[in-house]
Amino acid sequence: MRVIAGTWRGRSLTAPAGQATRPTSDRTREALFSMLASRLGTFEGLRALDLFAGSGALGFEALSRGAAHCTFVEQDSAAIAAIRANAAKLGATVDIRVQSATALAGGPFDLIFADAPYGSGLAQQALTQVVLAPGGWASIETARDEAVTVPGFVVAAERTHGKARLTLLQPA
Repeated sequence: MRVIAGTWRGRSLTAPAGQATRPTSDRTREALFSMLASRLGTFEGLRALDLFAGSGALGFEALSRGAAHCTFVEQDSAAIAAIRANAAKLGATVDIRVQSATALAGGPFDLIFADAPYGSGLAQQALTQVVLAPGGWASIETARDEAVTVPGFVVAAERTHGKARLTLLQPA
């Protein structure tokens, strides 16, 4: 697993040991950031939230492309250790915050990434508990056959990549 573009392009990321997390593939991450780039133009100065962060790959990708801040939310201790190790390995000097899933705070965010365990519905539930800035975008990764419906959001785009479906949402 590596950072696709930006300051840390090509740098490898460490995934947490075990089966508790399922990292987003490089190909799927590249497709997601292409979808976002075509809508945003730039990631410069944005505030990102990486829910169910795992290794933090989505948040680190946003930071590498110019985001000013990322809050990583994760409950697995091995994944939290991997996020901190990745931040140290990359020499991340931007504003980074790592917090437990039990204490969701902060915002508003310009970008929200939610990659919960497939079939759990947790990503949709979590989006109703965070604040998306005006003009912001939320992304949910699900299994390819899962439907995404989040109260207060409209689906702006959906793409399927292998076993994953990427859904971009904006406030209604």
